[in-house]
Amino acid sequence: MLRAAVSEKEQEKFPLMCPDFVIELRSRTDTLELIQEKMQEYVDSGLQLEWLINPQQQQTEIYRPTKAVETVQLPAHLSGENILPGLELDLSLF
Repeated sequence: MLRAAVSEKEQEKFPLMCPDFVIELRSRTDTLELIQEKMQEYVDSGLQLEWLINPQQQQTEIYRPTKAVETVQLPAHLSGENILPGLELDLSLF
């Protein structure tokens, strides 16, 4: 499990909750494997929809519970699906 530079005692002060939706934008210095591990940790914690936008490889990984990770090539048009109805993200600028 990935953890920030926070002690276990300090971590106990934080509420155990997970958002329904996350967008992660990979930077040039991010290690893809570590980000993918974090993404899976979110899904395992109850996240409903997550996008990992990876401009270096010109693709987006879409994470959902009980489904395999879906990879789409950029440019792409992403939808908030039933988690955020009406949310549309056009990634044609990448």
